[in-house]
Amino acid sequence: MFKRVRNKFLRITLIVIYFIILFTCAVQINFLGLFGSSPTKQEILLPNLNVSSELYTADSVLIGRYYKQDRDPVPYDSISPNIINSLIATEDVRFFKHHGVDVIGLFAGVISTIRGSDRGASTITQQLAKNLYRTRYQDAQGALSKVPLLGMLVTKYKEWMTAFKLESRYSKEEILNMYLNTVSFSNNAYGIKSATQRYFNKLPSQVSVNEAAVLIGMLKGTTLYNPIRNPKNALQRRNVVLGQMEKEGYLTNDEYGQYSKLPLNLNLNNQEQRSSNDSYLRTAVEKWLEKWAEENEIDIYTSGLKIYTTIDSRMQKIAEDAVADRMKELQRRLDNVWSNELPWRDKEGNVIPNFLEDHARKLPSYASMLKQFGTEEKVFEEFAKKKEMEIFTWNGQEKVNYSTLDSLKHYLSMLNTGMMAMDPYNGEIKVWVGGINHQYYKFDHVNQAKRQPGSTFKPFAYVTALEEGMTPCDTYEDKPVKIEFINNKGENEVWEPKNADWNFSYSKLSLRHALARSLNTVTAQITQDVGWDKVVAMAQNCGIESKLEAVPSVGLGSNEVTVFEMVRSYATFMNEGKRTEPVLVSRIEDKDGKVLKTFKTEQKQVLTAENAWLMSYMLRGTLEESGGTSQALWEWDLFQKDNEIGGKTGTSSDYVDGWYMGVTKDLVTGVWVGCDEQSIHFKSSATGEGSKTALPIYAVFMEELYKHPELGVTFGKFPEASVKIHKKYNCPGPRIRIQPENDGSDSLQVEQEIPSLTLPEVVPEGSDSN
Repeated sequence: MFKRVRNKFLRITLIVIYFIILFTCAVQINFLGLFGSSPTKQEILLPNLNVSSELYTADSVLIGRYYKQDRDPVPYDSISPNIINSLIATEDVRFFKHHGVDVIGLFAGVISTIRGSDRGASTITQQLAKNLYRTRYQDAQGALSKVPLLGMLVTKYKEWMTAFKLESRYSKEEILNMYLNTVSFSNNAYGIKSATQRYFNKLPSQVSVNEAAVLIGMLKGTTLYNPIRNPKNALQRRNVVLGQMEKEGYLTNDEYGQYSKLPLNLNLNNQEQRSSNDSYLRTAVEKWLEKWAEENEIDIYTSGLKIYTTIDSRMQKIAEDAVADRMKELQRRLDNVWSNELPWRDKEGNVIPNFLEDHARKLPSYASMLKQFGTEEKVFEEFAKKKEMEIFTWNGQEKVNYSTLDSLKHYLSMLNTGMMAMDPYNGEIKVWVGGINHQYYKFDHVNQAKRQPGSTFKPFAYVTALEEGMTPCDTYEDKPVKIEFINNKGENEVWEPKNADWNFSYSKLSLRHALARSLNTVTAQITQDVGWDKVVAMAQNCGIESKLEAVPSVGLGSNEVTVFEMVRSYATFMNEGKRTEPVLVSRIEDKDGKVLKTFKTEQKQVLTAENAWLMSYMLRGTLEESGGTSQALWEWDLFQKDNEIGGKTGTSSDYVDGWYMGVTKDLVTGVWVGCDEQSIHFKSSATGEGSKTALPIYAVFMEELYKHPELGVTFGKFPEASVKIHKKYNCPGPRIRIQPENDGSDSLQVEQEIPSLTLPEVVPEGSDSN
């Protein structure tokens, strides 16, 4: 049809226009999937700036959302002209003259590229199109994107078309406003208000020329020109922006010279925003999904996902109620222990000097106040002034007349906790209590806090002995132990462990009975015989990933671990020796309900099934053997229908940490209790050992949980062994009698043997397994 046009120039022009129209239509409709998606008219009219993702429990209860908390849009008239001027001067000097695509800038950019310059040609409107509609992400790409150069040309053309659409719908001021409210400034600062508050602790309307230049300079590379991570680069880039402002007439030459000599003058405001939407669980899930989100280029804060956890909301509520109930009492007990005394003490029991002052220096407000008042003396005078404030207590928010130092003392002296419960067979985490109050204590005591586990670590020494060929009925004498070894510094050292009560019975005790009574002397001998390096290796195989020092005391819990690691490791004993990786998220759906990812546990055989079963049997001994450390559990209604529970208490030196690890046929649970500040703790075993702090939380939790069999945790015996049990294990332990001494103290004496316990049937040696 073009042959009818006789004028050659006109004919070629018409052909070019025809093919441009044809190509534009093909791109717009994503012909044959070659070009990828383009924003629809509806998306142009109502751009989707931020679609929150929703967090659900396994029983479909909404427990939180993920959205850009610090992307707080501000109107155009609330943004300083300094920001607008520096943006236009640096990113798009002809912004008010073009209609989305700067043809002059485009040709200048091509010439600059040919000459080896990195000058860009994208307008602010094009950049907005890229940010709003994710034009360079995989879901917006077509088949041609895999063709080098051609794919980028198609993407650029789509951005041009989108820029024209935006310009036809919005005013220049609206486009600037949308751009500044959506762009990222790194350090989790999205939008101009978040950025000005994060880096300068100011509102956008208050930003100076110098500060505006720093922020706009970051847009070229938020990491390379980040003023926190790369201050030298940020300073150089700021001066480039100031030079552009001077070139475009926004600054005089003198002003440029003045501003370019100034330092960055950051005033960092990194305090997390408080929100009732936030929680330990929500934060844990975000961290859990970090790798998946990065690999799939998905921002969970904007993608409109539905994230389903393995948490059971009803179990979680029972756990949180148990924590609140017992922690309130434990806090009252700790306060009474110290009464009017200062609780922060060193190893010798002396008050730590300047304790509050040293912690006050770590407060975010300290540096700014020191700058304001000039001397530390005046800062502490301010810190000592009383004022009305609200504090967190177990009786709710309480209005008090406290100074900053009073408030600091209050929060440092509060006990905290971490609790996790997991199905040992499929790895599903059912309960996650990261602390007493996420608003005031952000640190998660399930997977972040590392504390000494004390005697809860002993099972790793005992299971190592089983793997080395010992049986639960092998005996060791409870006697003084002296171990000579060479420490990490190459020095000779002697270690002489004592039992918790400082007594020795000089009796020969089976491994099961010794574990039940948590005897340090026997554990030390076992650790020495099997090798403390093998105990370390065993703990790591079972699920401990924290660094462990191979020392004689390793079996007594001298290293620091997390509740998460301990629960994972104890699950190995219950699941036939298979290390079972915990699962916190079961599946993720997109905003249309399409399943994007499902998560299942991974398992690895690390113990023989026989020794795993024997270890679960030995853990039952803490309740069934005379003098067992878990016998306080008999005070609760936990043993209907011949129910069996195994467990282990743990207490670190000076009663800093109290632990309880509990196992049943359905659930493995770990509980830790202690102060974040380790110099504050109980004074005695009567108030501070694990059986008095962590065990009651477990007991209250399980007692209430057993009232709700519909949740899948029911009374019953441990699973029967799935393999032949060749080793001898049914050996009666001695009955312990407390004999008062003349000096008023108590000593332990062996009185007689107790009858054999009724045990689950196992396949006898020589017969076939079921």
